[in-house]
Amino acid sequence: MEQKKCRFCHSLLTNTFLDLGVSPLANSFVAPENSYKMEPFYPLHTFVCNSCLLVQLDEFESPHNIFHDYLYFSSYSSSWLLHAKQYVEMAIKRFNLTNHSKVIEIASNDGYLLQYFQKEHIETLGIEPAKNVAEIAIQKGIPTEVNFFSNDLAKELPQADLIIANNVLAHVPNLHDFVAGLKTLLKQDGTITIEFPHLLNLISCKQFDTIYHEHFSYFSLISLQKVLAHHHLQIVDVEELATHGGSLRIFINHYNDSSTIHSNVTNLIQKEIDHGLDTLDCYLLFSKHIEQLKINILKFFIEAKALNKQIIGYGAPAKGNTLLNYCGIGKEFLAYTVDKNPHKQNLLLPGTRIPIQPPEEIKRTKPDYILILPWNLKDEIMKECSFIREWGGKFLVMIPEVEVIKP
Repeated sequence: MEQKKCRFCHSLLTNTFLDLGVSPLANSFVAPENSYKMEPFYPLHTFVCNSCLLVQLDEFESPHNIFHDYLYFSSYSSSWLLHAKQYVEMAIKRFNLTNHSKVIEIASNDGYLLQYFQKEHIETLGIEPAKNVAEIAIQKGIPTEVNFFSNDLAKELPQADLIIANNVLAHVPNLHDFVAGLKTLLKQDGTITIEFPHLLNLISCKQFDTIYHEHFSYFSLISLQKVLAHHHLQIVDVEELATHGGSLRIFINHYNDSSTIHSNVTNLIQKEIDHGLDTLDCYLLFSKHIEQLKINILKFFIEAKALNKQIIGYGAPAKGNTLLNYCGIGKEFLAYTVDKNPHKQNLLLPGTRIPIQPPEEIKRTKPDYILILPWNLKDEIMKECSFIREWGGKFLVMIPEVEVIKP
């Protein structure tokens, strides 16, 4: 069997971070008419490189097959739209952007963010590989290149004053080509901002469900700094965000000896060191914590069903499919789930084949518990569904521990 190598430093990968068994692609929803057909399952096994400490998944399916027809639309989350709007307001002030500036977003989705730059008459370009999602942005009047970002593509495009890459770096199997493309596309005095889920939170808050086949890499600031430095890019500032259960927003410039590095960078690296992210032991202990969490989750479901409680889900996010498939939670435990996204309604979750209904189904069936699968949006969801208190309904979250919440 061919030994796997680190996608950054090419060292042999010999240490398991977390093995979640086999699972279907997290966004490969099943049409009811195909419910009798077999689904492909792939190993969901993450490794940690003992040389550069990059946590990573092997590439079992090509990005083209994963993102060709994508069902995640950013604009269906009101809190994510607010996050985008606030980012744009910050960026315009911080980088002195004007109608002479150019902003490019990589993985621009349905134009959820670039629309706010356009309202300020700032030139934009989106790069989005999922054609069905890009078409929504194009219909909004947002120029969008339907393509995967690469260094070759970057060479064909005009350079940008600001490059935005939110929650895309994890989706990139060829890190070197992607980061080289960022450097090519950036004006000499320009800035790149990247947002990504912070590995420190994944470990400390047991966010194992954020591991799925679309996410090839899981970054700490320590590991990402090495990747960027290899391509003569430097992190000059960092902010901690609440999004996606705890993310980082990093600010990147071309390498320059005279650049001022904000103390936030050294402080956050020290925080990671204090939590052991600079040593292999921290990563090797993670599996035991997740195995115990799985036992606790199943214990709750078995006891609730023994009492004839009805449990349904809210949302059909990728992370929910990792949780349900790893824990073996099927229709016998979760009657159905609901989602506001009409593109997902009336489909079945991959692997478990749990049906996805419109949110109106909640009032009709009056479940005892609603399991919030996109737990990063739990405040938004609990506010929207506070009406379940009328029949004594309660909310559930499973990360970082099993928790019952009264509305």
